[in-house]
Amino acid sequence: MALTSSRYIGLEYDRMIVLFSMQDDEREIPCAVEMSAMDELERGPQVRPEQREAQFIRLRDRIEARAASKYRANDFEGTPPGIVLRSDDFRG
Repeated sequence: MALTSSRYIGLEYDRMIVLFSMQDDEREIPCAVEMSAMDELERGPQVRPEQREAQFIRLRDRIEARAASKYRANDFEGTPPGIVLRSDDFRG
């Protein structure tokens, strides 16, 4: 089954990640992307915390495409298992 866009959850400042989810039919898949990875994707200066949601929305298609790729590869981390995207995931 293909993943589809679900919801933006919010920021986790202590881990420097943006939390979001994707859907596989009825199953919600927890996902996260490092803030530094988003900054590298935009190739610009680091954005302020209050701008992170807007930044995620601007980059959402690219972030979700990479999350779907990791999902198909069964590349899960953590408990409960989820998708974590880092800068390296967007290189090459």
